[in-house]
Amino acid sequence: MELSLEAIISLATLFIGSGGGAFFTWRYMRRKAKAEAQTAEVDAAKEMQGLYKQMLTDANEYLEDARNKVEGLRQERDFYKQERDDLRGQVEELRKEFFAWKATAGKENSDLSVRVEQLSRKVEAMRPFMCGDLTCKKRKLVTIEEAEKPSKKK
Repeated sequence: MELSLEAIISLATLFIGSGGGAFFTWRYMRRKAKAEAQTAEVDAAKEMQGLYKQMLTDANEYLEDARNKVEGLRQERDFYKQERDDLRGQVEELRKEFFAWKATAGKENSDLSVRVEQLSRKVEAMRPFMCGDLTCKKRKLVTIEEAEKPSKKK
């Protein structure tokens, strides 16, 4: 069997053409698969980045809401502290007024007791000069009892 130059060229073109085509097709498919894998990785990374951004946004909203609640509670606490301090001031003022009144009332009570004792002595001194009969020229002794004193019943 003799191979002619044309047969050799035909065979060489067949092997080179099909082998080269297969080689380039294989390289193209490998690059395409690698590019698709990279694209999928990039898409997954972007999706994860979006999820992280959403998580951060949610966490920031939660923290802001918590800060607002804490600030509201602080304002409420300060209001109640101020109210408590005001009430303490009012109680202290009322306490001072009460003790001032108590001192005044005690002094007035002691003054009234002294005055009652003085009047009792005057009544006792006037007893011999009192008469029950207003037309009588002779004075009769009138017994003056301690009126309106509650009697102690046993």
